[in-house]
Amino acid sequence: MSVNKHNIDTDGRLVVLGGGESGSGAAVLGKVKGMDVFLSDMGTIPAKYKELLEKYDIPYEEGKHTEEKILNANVVVKSPGIPPYAPMVEKIVAKGVPVLSEIEFAAGFTDAKMVCITGSNGKTTTTLLTYHILCKAGLDAGLAGNVGKSLAFQVATDPHEIYVIELSSFQLENMYKFKANIAVIMNITPDHMDRYDHKMENYVAAKFRILQNQTKDDYFVYWQDDPVVRKQIAQVQSEALQLPFGVDREENSAAYVKDGIIHFATPGDVWEIPRDRLALPGLHNLYNSMAAGISASVLNIRKENIREALEDFEAVEHRLEYVATVDGVRYVNDSKATNVNSTWYALESMTTPTVLILGGKDKGNDYTEIEQLVAKKVKAIVCMGLHNEKLMEFFSGKVEKIADTNSLKDALEACRRFASEGDTVLLSPCCASFDLFKSYEDRGDQFKAAVKAMKAGK
Repeated sequence: MSVNKHNIDTDGRLVVLGGGESGSGAAVLGKVKGMDVFLSDMGTIPAKYKELLEKYDIPYEEGKHTEEKILNANVVVKSPGIPPYAPMVEKIVAKGVPVLSEIEFAAGFTDAKMVCITGSNGKTTTTLLTYHILCKAGLDAGLAGNVGKSLAFQVATDPHEIYVIELSSFQLENMYKFKANIAVIMNITPDHMDRYDHKMENYVAAKFRILQNQTKDDYFVYWQDDPVVRKQIAQVQSEALQLPFGVDREENSAAYVKDGIIHFATPGDVWEIPRDRLALPGLHNLYNSMAAGISASVLNIRKENIREALEDFEAVEHRLEYVATVDGVRYVNDSKATNVNSTWYALESMTTPTVLILGGKDKGNDYTEIEQLVAKKVKAIVCMGLHNEKLMEFFSGKVEKIADTNSLKDALEACRRFASEGDTVLLSPCCASFDLFKSYEDRGDQFKAAVKAMKAGK
């Protein structure tokens, strides 16, 4: 029997559930390593991933799960979107077959350093910003997880010395032997409560799996002002060196702000950068920049390189992305805001009267978190989704104007009625996109296209 460093039998049978980015990447890695590979997807596999599977001669099925082709696996890699209570997953577990995430599977075939970022908000920007710093410094870095190419595919076809990985709670659920050399937790606010039996403690526990297997040679970077993170830290044993950050200086702060200057203090290096030099504005981006700066510092990247990268980084698509000004009204795409806390940060950054587009697939949201900011900054709400009842009930009477719409076209027509010159229309939905759109990217892309068409007079 031939095994990799996580004791996966590379002579055995690998079954992959889900034919998206992570699933197809895991299948390719298994094939490259000599495993007997089969991929199964209950839905439709996108054409580009079918082509990839066919290129590597990997058998697959879509629209069904054939038990006899799945339950004979030695190991199963499950796409993160498939919940642990899916019937086929339960049958696999009942047979005693290990179920791994794509990240866990891929990590068994590489000795690269891992910089891993999780949290309810800010993780994508922090991941991309960290990756940007590493690339500017000339490191051989790969971008993986929820962004970039799948880690498994990169390990199989284009390996790197270090990976910057955005990790969701879903991915962390099936990670066991994986180790983050640098683990970053931005914050934890209620999200995906439907996945976690509506118990916050289950969601928090999933996020904190990022610390498992860390040693004294590793680092744990976290936002010290987040009460949920602070509470959980007190209950978790970790050998890693803790590097907290926040607006105010505390004992052992690795980054803080004083008189408009961000001060960094990490092992072996002390440096600073004026806050107004950051490429990304807003309070949330201050935290993202701090986390990325600390991570880069402990990788021994020169402070001059870090400063330069923090100053020239370009904003993340679908996150407070300016689209266009139409009839004196600014349109901003924040489609990536799929939870309440993300929308809070978006509203916090608004400086003009705002028409707010909310709605989509509600994940057990508590809208009281944004109630005060809505009262302060929002002149009208446009609900956009198939089921807006919860939003309409909560916000009716709390804003001057509110509209119930079931399409992007109707939503934008309502926005044009409500918005005046000097206002901002903000798409920051608080909700997942899957009722009207394929993904938050699809939602954001359609919004941008529609706004640009309005500007062109079409």
